[in-house]
Amino acid sequence: MAEPGGSKRIMRPGDEAPAGTPGTDEVVCPECEGAGELIGKPCIACNGTGMVNRRPENRESA
Repeated sequence: MAEPGGSKRIMRPGDEAPAGTPGTDEVVCPECEGAGELIGKPCIACNGTGMVNRRPENRESA
């Protein structure tokens, strides 16, 4: 999906929607708990960023 100006919205494997999608928030990755890695390797859910995009109703409560 392209944004105005030609840039693309990147989705990580754990994202439910592209960054900036109305009604979504960037939250700590539930797989790596924000560390960005699991057992010394980049987390595949967040691509090593420690964050994923979620719809509020799907966020895990702390």
